[in-house]
Order: sequence, then C-alpha cells, then structure tokens
Amino acid sequence: MQKSIQIGLMALFLWCGLQARAQELPYLCEIGLQAGAGYYVGDAAPHIFMNPREAYGIHFRYKFTKRWAIQAKVSGQRITGYDYSMDGVRQTTKWENRLYSADVMAEFNFFRFSSSNEYDKRIKPYTPYIFLGLGVSYYGSVAPYVPLGIGFKWKFSDRCGLNVAWQHNIYMADNLEQRKELDNTYQLNGWNWMNCDLTGMFTVALVVEFARAPKPCRICNW
Repeated sequence: MQKSIQIGLMALFLWCGLQARAQELPYLCEIGLQAGAGYYVGDAAPHIFMNPREAYGIHFRYKFTKRWAIQAKVSGQRITGYDYSMDGVRQTTKWENRLYSADVMAEFNFFRFSSSNEYDKRIKPYTPYIFLGLGVSYYGSVAPYVPLGIGFKWKFSDRCGLNVAWQHNIYMADNLEQRKELDNTYQLNGWNWMNCDLTGMFTVALVVEFARAPKPCRICNW
C-alpha cells in the first residue's frame, strides 16, 4: 500500500511537472541587434519607401507569457529628400538628417511562442505579432512619437532566433527635416495630427535569449 502511494505521488509530481513545463517559459529575456532600411514621410516625401536609407538598433525584450512581451529599443536612421523653393518647386539639392530614437512597446504574439514543446502542440517556434507603444526622438529637436507595426518571430534554436519587423512612427511634430522651408509648408501645424511627419523601418534582427526562468519542479530538465 505504501509503495503504491509513493508511485502515485511520483506520477502526480511528474504530471504536474510536464504541465508546468508546457505553460512556463524557459527564458525570460532576450537581446537583439536590428538592421535594415528606413524611410520618412513628410513635406518632402509623400510616400513610404521614398529615398530609403539605413536603419539600425538594439532591443531588449522581456516575455511575460508566450503571448505577451514588452520591448525596449534604441535605434537610429537617416532620412533624406530634396529642397523646395518658397513656391513649392522641387530643387535638385538633396538634404539629410539623422534621427536617434528610444521607445517602449507592448507586443502580442498570435501563436503561443517558444521553443518546440512535445507536450503542448499549441506552442510554435514561430509567430506573427503586433506591437504598440510610446517613444521619443532626437533629430536636432526633440519630439515624442507613437510606434506601431507588425512583425514575425522565428526561433531556430533553443536560445537564438530571427525577428522581422515593419515599424511605423507617428510623430507629434512636423519638422523632422530641420529645414525652415519644409516646416509647416501648408500652414497646418499645431494640433492637426493629420499633418505630422512619419518615419518607418523595415528591419531584421538576430536575437539571443538569456535569464533562464526558475524550474517549475525539481524533475524538469530545463
């Protein structure tokens, strides 16, 4: 009888351990390097991906669950365009400006994202995701912005993966060009959010996970 109870308790602990392993995350944090192309939309560039230039950054991500995470990122990009005369005629002289930004974003994964788990078939090593947050940028002036976008995550090993993201930044400013003739061209500045400048980045990131989560039980092997 005592032996049967011991076997039953061991089986119960094993089952609980497997269930906990299916629910918990083996690593809580990750760091990643991003690189790609960026663009600007404003008085000198009315469409996305006009005059694309380099964009780069480094991010830190903390995972609360397999669905929810928060990302903090520092990035830089170069924007460029053409000069305009006072009557709105485009000139042949190009200008450029650099933006350095920091933002914090909440992320939602469409799939339960982690390393492959044989005990929970709902867990995927890949997932599309969306994000939204707040940021601030320095470009000769300082302005806040709202970052939002979509992306795709893929883990090709237990601790390493790739992220692809398309991020849009909606600025509370209309002077990213830092050129007087391009600021407030149509006299629409002020509280008109529809006249704010925009920037965007399409980047690929190599990520590495760290900070292993505490084991949910002694018999778990991670």
